[in-house]
Amino acid sequence: MLNISHNQLNKKISLSTYKSGKDIFNKDYYKQFNKFLLVAAIILFIVLFLPWTQNITGEGLVTTLKPDHRPQTIQSQIPGRIEEWYVQEGDEVKKGDTILRISEVKSEYFDDRLVERTNDQIQAKSSSVNAYQGKVEALNRQILALKNEQNLKFEQTKNKLMQARLKVQSDSIDLEAAKTNLTIADRQFNRIQTLQDEGLKAVKDVEEKRLKLQETQAKLISQENKYLASKNEVLNAQIELSRIQQEYVDKISKAQSDMFTAQSSQFDTEAQVTKLENEYTNYKVRNSLLYVTAPQNGFINKALRGGVGVTFKEGEELVGIMPSKYDLAVETFVRPIDLPLLHIDEKVRVQFDGWPAIVFSGWPNVSYGTYGAKVVAIERFISDNGKYRVLLAPDETDHEWPEAIRVGSGARTIALLQDVPIWFELWRQINSFPPNYYQPEGSKTTANKDSKK
Repeated sequence: MLNISHNQLNKKISLSTYKSGKDIFNKDYYKQFNKFLLVAAIILFIVLFLPWTQNITGEGLVTTLKPDHRPQTIQSQIPGRIEEWYVQEGDEVKKGDTILRISEVKSEYFDDRLVERTNDQIQAKSSSVNAYQGKVEALNRQILALKNEQNLKFEQTKNKLMQARLKVQSDSIDLEAAKTNLTIADRQFNRIQTLQDEGLKAVKDVEEKRLKLQETQAKLISQENKYLASKNEVLNAQIELSRIQQEYVDKISKAQSDMFTAQSSQFDTEAQVTKLENEYTNYKVRNSLLYVTAPQNGFINKALRGGVGVTFKEGEELVGIMPSKYDLAVETFVRPIDLPLLHIDEKVRVQFDGWPAIVFSGWPNVSYGTYGAKVVAIERFISDNGKYRVLLAPDETDHEWPEAIRVGSGARTIALLQDVPIWFELWRQINSFPPNYYQPEGSKTTANKDSKK
């Protein structure tokens, strides 16, 4: 019936008295399931208030703690041609062991006696330097001798000049005496002439006085000549001083010019010797580079340039090597939004590829198969994948990492943060909020001190 009438029969007639009604109305539908749902709801409600450890997960790789422990390639500093291999892939080598031998490919280094010939050139140039040095010393001695000779010549000429000046003084005195004698002789002649005119003296006496007067005049002229000659000697001595000075200045200047030329040649030869010594050292080092050696103890991974007779350029990778001793670490990458939550020495759990693990990221105490680590370095600049690189080292307080782990294997990391209720974590995940921002105790104390200051 459509039950559209106000006269409802189900209220007047009990259907449960009938057999089909008894089967239908007296049966409890899903009573056990309803109880299960109620219990599950209560348990779920209680679970929402259980503690949950917030965490930051990341994917990474196993690496080494120190840069010199990581796999590396060996390059040649010079171009060359592979001549002989001394190892094969998988061999263990010690530091300094020869890995391969190469040969030169540049024509200027083909000479097998290049180092020896360069050394001969150095010795020849060194002998030339010694010769120039000897020439400089000889010229220095010559200059010293010329200066000594100049001083002696100066003293000698000065003495002559002094003698000439003294002679001028002596001749000038003699000249004055001759003038005085002439004056006396002239007066005597005049007196005798006067007396003879008066008849008191004979003509003979007059003639004697005239003769004496003439002799005195001749002596005066001779003394004047001597005086002029003495003055001329003074001038000659002065000229001689100037000539000697100019002569020895020329000689000393020429000797000094020769000395400077010899010194210039000596310095130029010394520069050539230094250049040859540099080339000699470079050639010796280059010869040692013809044998490529292992930079440290390790294992040969792969020959990147195989064969014999293969040529290569400087800096090309020839062979890969893995150090035999290394300290394991894990490099992981975190999102920029999670980077402020990570700090140095913070605890991290690591799960390695190939090691079974049961992981409850929010309940680290019940996780199994993870290993302890701590943050030792945080990258300051973002990587090419858009995340920041974080380096993890083993935690000494936790159990040791597996010995069979190899560098390059995968790893999953879980950085443990603050404990919050599960309902808060679900609410955070639904709203895509970052984990709670907090600082370690040490950082909080430092921040408080700075704020007080």
